Amino acid sequence: MHLSSAHHAHPLTPGEEQFALAAELLALLGDRTRLTLLHALKEGEADVGTLTEVCGAARPAVSQHLARLRLAGLVSTRKEGRRVIYSLRHSHLERLVAEALNVADHRMTETGPDPAPQ
Repeated sequence: MHLSSAHHAHPLTPGEEQFALAAELLALLGDRTRLTLLHALKEGEADVGTLTEVCGAARPAVSQHLARLRLAGLVSTRKEGRRVIYSLRHSHLERLVAEALNVADHRMTETGPDPAPQ
């Protein structure tokens, strides 16, 4: 999966391809380590060592997750000497990660039965 960075008008009704890409994106975000990595990158660019400390996973696992995010076009890299520096490619991801965490927070603090669907 690779998300296009081209900015264009979005159709009022998403098509099948857009739903498929969105589902792939949400599946990538469905992993706790990847979500933690993207949340950390909201604060700015970082290298693998820093991101490993932030998410508490083993370095090889963090590298694999970052590779998946890079292949999906969600993060970009640049070299700084021998270090690889990661950053978010889309500001939309900052909002998406924040909203996912907001929904989680609301679910954690809700009391009583689920509200009736509207």
